[in-house]
Amino acid sequence: MIDLHSHVLFDVDDGPADLAGSLAICEAAVADGITVLAATPHVRDDYPTTPELMEERLAAVQAAAVGLRLVPGGELDVAELSRPLDELRRFALAGNPRYLLVETPYLGWPLDFADRVFRLASAGIRAVIAHPERNPDVQERPQLVELLVAAGALVQLTAASVEGRLGPRAQKCSRLLAERGLAHLIASDAHEAAIREIGMSGAARALGDGALARHLTVDVPGSIVDGLELPERPQSTKARGLLRRRSRGSR
Repeated sequence: MIDLHSHVLFDVDDGPADLAGSLAICEAAVADGITVLAATPHVRDDYPTTPELMEERLAAVQAAAVGLRLVPGGELDVAELSRPLDELRRFALAGNPRYLLVETPYLGWPLDFADRVFRLASAGIRAVIAHPERNPDVQERPQLVELLVAAGALVQLTAASVEGRLGPRAQKCSRLLAERGLAHLIASDAHEAAIREIGMSGAARALGDGALARHLTVDVPGSIVDGLELPERPQSTKARGLLRRRSRGSR
């Protein structure tokens, strides 16, 4: 599996305090079946991460990690999207200049969110919206995410939401977004090895649809890492079953 959202870099944001903590996350990721992990520190007022700091810490963790490919990125607050494009691209997700991980606020909803996403798309950068299912406004009005997707965004669900570890509201919303085709990848958003654990394999099982799980945890994130065109979403297990029943009934 490929995990494109984590706070594995030490002494940068609210992730691990030291290299040992970073390596503990890496070991947990390997144990969970992850082969590629994106280091995506917060970039916002309370954690004003610079590209230079991100790159320095990433190099340190890369040099010490075993059995795991680490790729760069940043998780940018919506307010940071007004930066010049060349600055934004230094935080490109997995080093792919066509993608940028954008943090959904935990409370409230920016009125110009879709406009900002559209402006990024017009400049050739596709926003990957992190964990919208955890936002109360989205839980009440999932159509807010439809506006972002229509503006060109992809949507990333948190593994713990899908699995139910972040409560029933986040789980219900994540399932709804997945069923409506409004989820494009799953990531851990891991901050520590034991707290908000990786859990990607558990989320994949919780989906109950092997083809969709692979799409969200391997195919789409892998295409971003490798710079390939995004694959088509597989037909859901429920839809395939319905088509088979209709086919038998028409004979």
